[in-house]
Amino acid sequence: MTDVQAAIAVAFRDEWRQLVATLIRITGDWDLAEECVQDSFAVALQNWPDNGVPERPGAWLMRTARNRAVDVLRRQALGTAKLKEVAALATGEAEDELEDIGVLRDDQLRLIFTCCHPALAFEAQVALALRTLAGLSTVEIARAFLVSEQTMSRRLVRAKNKIRHAGIRYQVPPAEALPERTTAVLGVLYLLFNEGYSATAGTELVRHGLCGEAIRLTRVLADLMPEETEAAGLLALMLMHDARSATRTDDTGELVTLDAQDRTRWNTERITEGIGLLEATLRRGRPGPYQIQAAIAACHVRAPIAADTDWAQIAALYAQLARWVPSPVVELNRAVAVSMADGPAAGLVLVDALQASGSLDGYHLLPATRAELLRRLERPREAAEAYQRAIELAATGAEHRYLVRRLGEVTPGGGPPKNI
Repeated sequence: MTDVQAAIAVAFRDEWRQLVATLIRITGDWDLAEECVQDSFAVALQNWPDNGVPERPGAWLMRTARNRAVDVLRRQALGTAKLKEVAALATGEAEDELEDIGVLRDDQLRLIFTCCHPALAFEAQVALALRTLAGLSTVEIARAFLVSEQTMSRRLVRAKNKIRHAGIRYQVPPAEALPERTTAVLGVLYLLFNEGYSATAGTELVRHGLCGEAIRLTRVLADLMPEETEAAGLLALMLMHDARSATRTDDTGELVTLDAQDRTRWNTERITEGIGLLEATLRRGRPGPYQIQAAIAACHVRAPIAADTDWAQIAALYAQLARWVPSPVVELNRAVAVSMADGPAAGLVLVDALQASGSLDGYHLLPATRAELLRRLERPREAAEAYQRAIELAATGAEHRYLVRRLGEVTPGGGPPKNI
């Protein structure tokens, strides 16, 4: 990869969501915004090798995308009011605003609330936000929802059409209208952070910029809704997870499991803030699923060494979480906690039940977990088969390589099968 290609890759990772959010505000057209931002990166690929990477890549890309949008709207001869607004931008009247990072970030908050309008189905709300805020492809979003690409594509099209035809406004709603969108907005921020903390695809396991942006937006939401304990719980959860993010991979980009992480490198400032926020929130006596997950995270970050982790408490918390959020992924996490508290055989019973249900078909962590339990039970042949299946499903390079190494540990001769 050349220096210019690397710069464009960094710009895509860091700028995509701000650019799309702002262009949606300008044009009112979701598809046009995405198309013009994509075009701006294509132009960069042609321009930057000859002219050099601009000092402010985001501003350059914004101007290019905006000018492309102006051209398209002029050709389409759309409404006079919108055309005047875009024409004003084309003449540079709002140049300072477009290049101000605070304005761009405010557009992201507006975008979250637009995506989470109650007129849209919850799955569509979250999927649309992941597409526009995280820049995930339809394939990646479909994988996160455990549905087909075709199904997810239809959901996204319907959501965009609903916003257009219903005249849903691009804004943060007034205070009295916030509660009806709370669940969806929290869900979007949660999945946005998760995509940063454990990417569903690509070469990087952790996307630190996405984690940071999710935390920032959650802080804004918690300030907007100080009485919403789940917003505070979600922020606490993010902070404690993010405190460990730098140790999730080593210097070569290889995955490091929780028990092997260097805990002296965990961010104590974020841990302290997260625990303090969680304790203050729990004292208000209105528990919810994000607070429970934050309590689970607290069990991990409070343990000075892996052996001190209170797995029995974690298993109990996951059982409580399952009552709030009946989810096969929650049950899989509970199975891991049970295996650590009561032994791998106890955990394997739960994992085998999940596998028999078919609820996690295609989810690589199910066979990966099963493989680990079988390895601990000294059943190498079955463990190897499970690792093989997990490798076939793993989406990120770091996870794939980790599973190949684990497979080699249970394969005769110490190496993976030839077809890996």
